[in-house]
Amino acid sequence: MEENNQQRLDLTAFAAKMMTVRQQIATVVVGQNEAIDLLLTALIADGHVLLEGVPGVAKTLLARLMAKLVDAQFSRLQFTPDLMPSDVLGTSVFNMRDSEFEFHKGPIFADFILVDEINRAPAKTQAALFEVMEERQATVDGTTYPMGDLFFVVATQNPVEQEGTYKLPEAQLDRFLMKVVMGYPNAENEMLILKRHHDNIRLTRLDDIQAVISASELAQFRALIEKVVVDDSLLRYIVDVVQLTRSSRAVYLGASPRAAVAILKAAKGYALLQGRDYVIPDDIKFVAPSVLQHRLILTADAEMEGYTAAAIVQSFFDQVEVPK
Repeated sequence: MEENNQQRLDLTAFAAKMMTVRQQIATVVVGQNEAIDLLLTALIADGHVLLEGVPGVAKTLLARLMAKLVDAQFSRLQFTPDLMPSDVLGTSVFNMRDSEFEFHKGPIFADFILVDEINRAPAKTQAALFEVMEERQATVDGTTYPMGDLFFVVATQNPVEQEGTYKLPEAQLDRFLMKVVMGYPNAENEMLILKRHHDNIRLTRLDDIQAVISASELAQFRALIEKVVVDDSLLRYIVDVVQLTRSSRAVYLGASPRAAVAILKAAKGYALLQGRDYVIPDDIKFVAPSVLQHRLILTADAEMEGYTAAAIVQSFFDQVEVPK
């Protein structure tokens, strides 16, 4: 295999940190292992995440917890229908003493940003995130202000409640590396949640959580992505699946080349989380539905028949031969 032709990465420190992170998360959040894996993958792969789920499944709690575990500047934005772009980006204020305008940075200027209920703000405010999330800079009054190196956005939304919400445009959805759907806990995990409350065992408070990963360590971990080995057969595997999204009768708008790159990046991040410095087909199969489901637009017939984008992506993998 190709991964044996280069010097292997030493993932000892990385693995130890990830184990500690998982242990800390388990003291606060019960279950949701797949969502946690995907969120950690996006953090390492340096891509933004859209968390979707009904109220009460710990979307905001998980995002805040992740922010606590990284020693970085945290900011939270609660999107509402009356929120203005200046409330996100900041505004220029006239300084009477110096007789000139000063730019006061908004809450988006942080390392880890939680955007709660992102679909509750109107298009004008959502558009304020376009440049920020893609180019990691904000242009206000003709001046461009760069974001920090660790800039990471986690946005939440409720898929059920439609009153007072605004549909996210496809251009904005494409800014997210992944859309992670958090469902209800299974019976075993829900039983554990109830037992903890019944026995008055309080879950660890977020204020008691200490940072596990420093800003410099996170930068080093992200740099490991570039050294993860991917065989050409796996690149073809990604291309074949992406090509199917463009020819399927169930899909109105298929995945772009940017989506293919996102699958590759996420697969490399997930491989690192599994303790490997090379990608295998299962890594691609695990991350691809979350990378593609918010980028595909299904046909009306497919939606009426109850198909979901994630399920259709899984069907594509059934059609493509797995590399040996």
